[in-house]
Amino acid sequence: MNLFSEAQQTHTQPLAYRMRPRILDEYIGQDHIVGKGRLLRRAIQADQLSSVIFYGPPGTGKTTLARVIANTTRSRFITLNAVLSGVKELRAEIEQARERLDLHGTRTILFIDEVHRWNKSQQDALLPWVENGMVILIGATTENPYFEVNSALVSRSRIFQLKKLSGDDLLKIAEQALSDSDRGYGNYTVIFEQGALEHLVEIANGDARSLLNALQLAVETASDEFPPTGSQVLQITRNAAEESIQQKVVLYDKEGDYHFDVISAFIKSIRGSDPDAALYWLARMVRAGENPRYIFRRMLISASEDIGIADPQALGIVESAAAAFDRVGLPEGRFHLTQAAIYLAAAPKSNSTLGFFDALKAIETEEDSEVPNHLKDGSRDKKGFGHGEGYLYPHAYRDHWTAQQYLPAGLQGKIFYRPSDQGFEKNIRDSVLRKREAQMAASDQTRSAEILTFSPPDSEKAQWLQRLISGRGNRLADIRERIFAALDLPRHARILIPQTASGLLLWESCRQVPEGGVYGFTDSSREYDLLNRCIGSLAEEERPVLIKADQLEGIKKLIASGIRFEAIAGYDLFTRLPEKTLLLTLLRDAAASGCRLSFAQTIPSLSTRLSQLSDGLPVNIQRFLIDAEQLIYQDKANPLVNWNAETLLQLMENSGFTVLQSEVTTHREFRQITPVDLGRWIEKSYLPAISRLPGSTAEHSLSKESILEVMTPVLCKKPAVWETQTLFAAARTEN
Repeated sequence: MNLFSEAQQTHTQPLAYRMRPRILDEYIGQDHIVGKGRLLRRAIQADQLSSVIFYGPPGTGKTTLARVIANTTRSRFITLNAVLSGVKELRAEIEQARERLDLHGTRTILFIDEVHRWNKSQQDALLPWVENGMVILIGATTENPYFEVNSALVSRSRIFQLKKLSGDDLLKIAEQALSDSDRGYGNYTVIFEQGALEHLVEIANGDARSLLNALQLAVETASDEFPPTGSQVLQITRNAAEESIQQKVVLYDKEGDYHFDVISAFIKSIRGSDPDAALYWLARMVRAGENPRYIFRRMLISASEDIGIADPQALGIVESAAAAFDRVGLPEGRFHLTQAAIYLAAAPKSNSTLGFFDALKAIETEEDSEVPNHLKDGSRDKKGFGHGEGYLYPHAYRDHWTAQQYLPAGLQGKIFYRPSDQGFEKNIRDSVLRKREAQMAASDQTRSAEILTFSPPDSEKAQWLQRLISGRGNRLADIRERIFAALDLPRHARILIPQTASGLLLWESCRQVPEGGVYGFTDSSREYDLLNRCIGSLAEEERPVLIKADQLEGIKKLIASGIRFEAIAGYDLFTRLPEKTLLLTLLRDAAASGCRLSFAQTIPSLSTRLSQLSDGLPVNIQRFLIDAEQLIYQDKANPLVNWNAETLLQLMENSGFTVLQSEVTTHREFRQITPVDLGRWIEKSYLPAISRLPGSTAEHSLSKESILEVMTPVLCKKPAVWETQTLFAAARTEN
């Protein structure tokens, strides 16, 4: 072995190659997929990786992450480049992988760089071996895998999207290279003029390879000779930094995924009435050389899809601008592009033209598609078949309109066009609705329904119907939907569910953050066992982490582990908890920077009370209920009722959360009060409260049995309308 030539070779390797991380702790950036507690990091550390595809722009660390896995796994790691390799090389590697598995029980991880470069038949050749587990695939691609990789491969792999590195990430990478004595420039004194290193970071535009290449050029040309002799200082001026890295390249491929992303952003900015954003994305496309006719074509679609009847002139404006552009051309034609884009963005919006697609759906499902007789053509067979008979000629009537039906009989009353209340469409909305009402009134399709069946009472069915009409399921679904709507979760988020007893939020969290992590706890052995049985049905890497502990102890354990959360969701976290401030403080400590907290909290003190359902009860019983409730709800030591929405929100602010939104909502449901419920409430709450009254009065000297004897027939006879007040709150941590 020639040690000198090996060292010389290492020295001549590009800095970007030398500085590639070897282990996860050296890997900088992409916290959303390899941060502590993330699914991918856990899989790498446990050496339990399944097939994955890394997708992202150049220089974001796809190949580097694959090499980190290679240094971590006990499996054999094989690399193929899709540009240089084909099916022949793949088959050779598969055969060796089969031998390793059969003879030594060793798995094979196959890394294919630029996997999108393989054509369909080449990718198909890989599919059976990924499917039967002969190899674990790691693919790297700069193109959207959903477009460029076979759907069969995509469906058998987890997709991880790597984003452009942030400025802070690039600074850390540069500092790592400047301080590393073995692979970087840690043996030299390198000083950057103010703003020089920041310029390299800015122009690198999220590309670590571009940054390190520029850094290498800047450092190694800062002196007449490199490496420098003695203790020479390498001074990097702003001028040298600018020469080391050229002007930022606009990432844009007219045939690639980014092309569709930018035009999508442009149209969505128009739809969202943001002319500033529309001009930005327009300029980005023009700067990159996008065909202006393609942009006009998309604006013509938007003029009808997003604006439509709210401003009928929008279509003409874009058409005129496109015609003017054809006559003028570039560069002056940019004014016509700009005028059309600004007009569309500023115009009132209506998507009522989407009613056409509702009509298409009706055509696919309708049973009666016969043209109504009065609408049929009567020019040929009016006498023979009566076609056209009964048609009312609108121009013969006042205002050139009369009420008659134009839809097939099976679609009478069906609504496809829903006029908005924006712009010009607002002016015609009332007229359309009035005429529609008149047409419905003119229909003769309304018939009385006969009662054709009878069944004996079914007690179980009656109970099921009672649960159905109570609306409780709808209430919980509404609560869950509002909690998650306020979180706006990315798929890679780590989310904490402090109270997982019902599973209401746990399973939805697993669906919403499949590449992140879900953590929760319960101190009930029964609930813990039940939830674990449900968790067992999920794939191992998709399972939430469930800890057997109460919510305070559980949060303390997670804080001690070092895991921090981007989202916290809860339902009824504070109901009976005396230490509400302690819980909020612990949640704050468990939160990552910018963490979102969203919860729904029932407010017992504002919910329905028995005294509000006491109509029909004797006066002394009503008085008993009212007096007991006054004592119950004024008890400052009772954590169930000694707070309200305002005090809870203030505790959140005091604990370091910034409240973003809050609302108290009333839910109404039919609730069947059972004799067991009634007996428990009277014994556990009402009678103890009355016993605290000073002295004893004959009015309140009632026994549990005597109270229930009177109340049960009245309150348990039929479901009662029960109101629940719920606080919905969303907050954020600032740092």
